[in-house]
Amino acid sequence: MHYSPFGDFGDPMFDLFSVLFVIAFLIILSIFIVGIVQSFKQRKKDDASPVLDVEAKLVTKRTDVSRHHQSTNSDHVHNTSQTTYYVTFEVQSKDRLEFVVTGTEYGQLVENDTGKLTFQGSRYLGFDRNK
Repeated sequence: MHYSPFGDFGDPMFDLFSVLFVIAFLIILSIFIVGIVQSFKQRKKDDASPVLDVEAKLVTKRTDVSRHHQSTNSDHVHNTSQTTYYVTFEVQSKDRLEFVVTGTEYGQLVENDTGKLTFQGSRYLGFDRNK
């Protein structure tokens, strides 16, 4: 009998595990690549869009907090969170546009404020409140 440190390649369970591992790896890799491609497409589309200044009203603000828990070898739990800030504007045609903004920008914006919204595609560029 021949011993191999890499396992018994003739074992059906080894073959099944290998196939499932490769399939899972390819699925994860595909999801990652699709995300990168979509990000580049959106960036290219935004770059090709004109910069628009429109009268708008800030109708709502919201946040999305995602929490991550990671255990370490020494029984410590490392908790992290990430907050994404969203603002929704209504333009004169009654269409609503939602943008991701920074936390600082989010804190300075007040619901029901009116003013000039500047954006490029899906990219928020600023909001100048009416006095």
